[in-house]
Amino acid sequence: MEENMEEGQTQKGCFECCIKCLGGIPYASLIATILLYAGVALFCGCGHEALSGTVNILQTYFEMARAAGDVIDVFTMIDIFKYVIYGIAAAFFVYGILLMVEGFFTTGAIKDLYGDFKITTCGRCVSAWFIMLTYVFMLAWLGVTAFTSLPVYMYFNLWTICRNTTLVEGANLCLDLRQFGIVTIGEEKKICTMSENFLRMCESTELNMTFHLFIVALAGAGAAVIAMVHYLMVLSANWAYVKDACRMQKYEDIKSKEEQELHDIHSTRSKERLNAYT
Repeated sequence: MEENMEEGQTQKGCFECCIKCLGGIPYASLIATILLYAGVALFCGCGHEALSGTVNILQTYFEMARAAGDVIDVFTMIDIFKYVIYGIAAAFFVYGILLMVEGFFTTGAIKDLYGDFKITTCGRCVSAWFIMLTYVFMLAWLGVTAFTSLPVYMYFNLWTICRNTTLVEGANLCLDLRQFGIVTIGEEKKICTMSENFLRMCESTELNMTFHLFIVALAGAGAAVIAMVHYLMVLSANWAYVKDACRMQKYEDIKSKEEQELHDIHSTRSKERLNAYT
């Protein structure tokens, strides 16, 4: 009988411990982190593969070659974009972890408002710094989203030309890379619907795959923007809670100090009366 009671108390203690642990999880920050990681993964992975597919399309069907020497051409810019993607993936992986840690600490500060937890000025400064940094990153991701829409627009035009060629017989449509600033004005890189390269490009799966990869990368950038907005709401709410907690903490400190002073005064008076009586 005693063993069953002890086992029941142990299970009850484990259940209460699990509930306490689950209550300390910052679910809003967790959702924002998952959304951020998903968006960054889609943008970086699909963007990298789309850039590689763009290089193959330019070299195979537009017959473009890398410039010799230190000349910055479209291939050099694509390589730079790939390195930027590597940096974005690493930076936001670390930043997501930092925001999750900040969410755990802030949630702990709110849960333990009436406990032994003390909210420091450094903690409030860190929260304010994260709000400012997240706002800057949100603006940066908005710019990335706008920039990613450019190749989607270019490939949509190319895909539309391929589709119109199959629908309208005898149509002679041309696509000039100078229209998009990929090559200089003096360099003519034009492909027309009557050419063999254009027909092979439209029939290949590489064009369709690269186009859809850029679309997914654009969706990933949009998801990252939504994650940054979500983080801003979470951080602002946590900042407001921590600010109120600091005020409550100061009130409790002043109240306990006054009560201690009153207790000391009463104790002193009681001793004086006792001494006067004796």
